[in-house]
Amino acid sequence: MFDTLISLRKKFLQSGLWRLGLFFALIGPGIITSNVDNDAGGITTYSLAGAKYGLSLLWTLIPIMIALIVIQEMCARMGVVSGKGLSDLIRERFGAKITFYLMIVLFLANMGNTLSEFAGVAASMEIFGVSKYLSVPLAAFFVWRLVVKGSYKSVEKAFLIACVFYFSYIISGFLIKPSWNIIMTAFVTPTVTFDVGWLTMAIGIVGTTIAPWMQFYLQSSVVDKGIKAKNYKYTRMDVIFGSFMVNVVAFFIIMLCAVTLYTNNLVIETAKDAALALAPLAGSYCTWLFAFGLLNASLFAASILPLSTAYTICEAFGWESSINTKFVEAPQFYGLYTITIFLGAGIILLPNVPLISIMFYSQVINGILLPFVLIFMLLLINDKKIMGDYINGKIMNIISWTTVAVLICLSLAMAFAAIMS
Repeated sequence: MFDTLISLRKKFLQSGLWRLGLFFALIGPGIITSNVDNDAGGITTYSLAGAKYGLSLLWTLIPIMIALIVIQEMCARMGVVSGKGLSDLIRERFGAKITFYLMIVLFLANMGNTLSEFAGVAASMEIFGVSKYLSVPLAAFFVWRLVVKGSYKSVEKAFLIACVFYFSYIISGFLIKPSWNIIMTAFVTPTVTFDVGWLTMAIGIVGTTIAPWMQFYLQSSVVDKGIKAKNYKYTRMDVIFGSFMVNVVAFFIIMLCAVTLYTNNLVIETAKDAALALAPLAGSYCTWLFAFGLLNASLFAASILPLSTAYTICEAFGWESSINTKFVEAPQFYGLYTITIFLGAGIILLPNVPLISIMFYSQVINGILLPFVLIFMLLLINDKKIMGDYINGKIMNIISWTTVAVLICLSLAMAFAAIMS
C-alpha cells in the first residue's frame, strides 16, 4: 500500500497537472509588475498618443514588448539567483555614494508617478459624479491598509484580481467595431516623424511601458516571494505573459482613441477627457468601461508605486523590507510607504495642481531615466561573482544594449528637436 502511494505521488509530480499547479503558485511578480505600468499616467499617455497621432505610434509596441521581456527577465533572474533586490546589489557593487544619488532621483520620479495615480482616481471618480475630496482620501486609506495590514500572499492575490479588470479596455476596443485590416497594417508598418511632439510621445510610451521603478519592484517582489532557482522557469513564463498582456492593453487603448478621437479631430488632455469623448462616438458603455479601467489602474498602481519606493530605498540602505513583517519590525519600510501615499494624495487635493503635466511628463522622465538604470542592471547581470552561470547570453546582451542606445538617441533627438523648434 505504501509503495503504491509513493508510486502515485511520483506520477503526480511528473504530470502536467502538477507543473500547471506549480506555475499558478509561483506567478505574480511578472504579471503584477507589467500590468501596473498601465496606470493612470500610462493610460493618459496611450490615450494622447492615439488621439494626437492616430495609429502612427502603434508599431512601437512591438520592439517595446521585446525589450520589456528581456529587461524583466534579467531582473527576475537576478532576484532568484542573488536573493537580493536591485538597489541592494547596486550599493554593494558601486558604492553608497552613487546609490544615494540614484535613490534621490528615483524617489522624486516615483513621487511624480504616485501623484499621477491619485490624479487618475480623482479623474475617474469625477466621471461617476464623485468629488476628489471624497474619492482620493478613501483611496489613500484603502491602499495603505491593504499593504500595512496584509501579508505578501494576501496583497499579491488582491493585485492579481486587479489585473483581470484590464480586460475592460479590450472589451471597449471591440465595442467600436474597428477596421482590423487598417489597424494591423499600421501595427506592422514602422513610421517615424522627426518633430518634438512625436519624439516626446514616443519616449513617453517607452517610459510608461518600461519604467525604471518596475525593475526595482520586480526584483524585490521575487525575493520577497522566496522563489528558488530550481523553479525559475515558471517565473520566466510569468514575466513573458505579463509583458505580453501589458502591451495588448496598451494596443487597445491607442487603437480605441485613434479610431474614435483622432478620426473625428477631437482634442483631449487627459484620460478622463478620452472617456467622456467616447460616449457620443462609441456609446456610454464604452465610456463607463474606460472610466472603470482608469479607476482600477489608478488604485492598483497607487498601491504598487509607494511599495516599490519603500522596497528600493530600504534595500539601498540595508533596512528591513518585506510585506511579511509587522510595522514595528520594519518602521522605515512602512514609514516610507505611508509617507509616499499620503503625500501623493495630499498634493492632489490642493487647488490648481497641474495634473495633466504631472501625469504625462512623469512618464517622459521615466523614459529618460531608464537607460541609466539599465546600464547598472547590465553590469550586474554580467558579473559572474553575483550571477555565476546565470549571466546574460550574447543575444540578451545585444538586445539590452541596443535598447539603451535607442533610448539615449530618442532623448537626444527630443532635446535637439526642442532646441531647433
